Amino acid sequence: MVRWQILLSEFDIVYVSQKAIKGSAIGEFLASRALEDYEPLNFDFPNEKLMCVAATEDYPWKLSFDEAFNVVGNRIGAVLVSPNGDYYPFTCKLDFDCTNNMAEYEACIMGLRAAIERRIRTLEVYGDSALVIYELKGEWERRDPKLINYQKAVLGLLEEFDDITFNYIPRDENQMADALATLASMIKVNKEEEMRRI
Repeated sequence: MVRWQILLSEFDIVYVSQKAIKGSAIGEFLASRALEDYEPLNFDFPNEKLMCVAATEDYPWKLSFDEAFNVVGNRIGAVLVSPNGDYYPFTCKLDFDCTNNMAEYEACIMGLRAAIERRIRTLEVYGDSALVIYELKGEWERRDPKLINYQKAVLGLLEEFDDITFNYIPRDENQMADALATLASMIKVNKEEEMRRI
């Protein structure tokens, strides 16, 4: 209390200690103001480790995807980010010959399927491939016949979402997905052994 008095004194505020109030006076006051439709509060909280409970339905999940190509082949990466900032990374090696744009579509499809498995209904998708993003948005027309089935596959997955948007971002802002694709290109896989998902 003395510390508060010293801190408040520089603002010309005088602190006056409250006199003690008898507990019976408070009880009598509350009893005189009793509500007729009073319902007791339930103080049972099942999970004491939670600090707060917030509804996240209004906040969309985010998905970033990318591909990495080197002499060993194509690798893809995708990252799901929850509304509260948790990251769920996915990476995969493509075991067939494909173009960079085909690999970008593969990465997008992998991320969308992961979102569907988690029953995500609202999603913002980010990619650094202008061709893939603008084709999926419908702003560019498809010219490469190899991408027809990829676009159909993505459009088929879109039915699982209530709201989904596609956004182009520069490569330097897509570092997490790029790093996952690069990570997948560094891992050597024995085809006879089953590889665990990262």
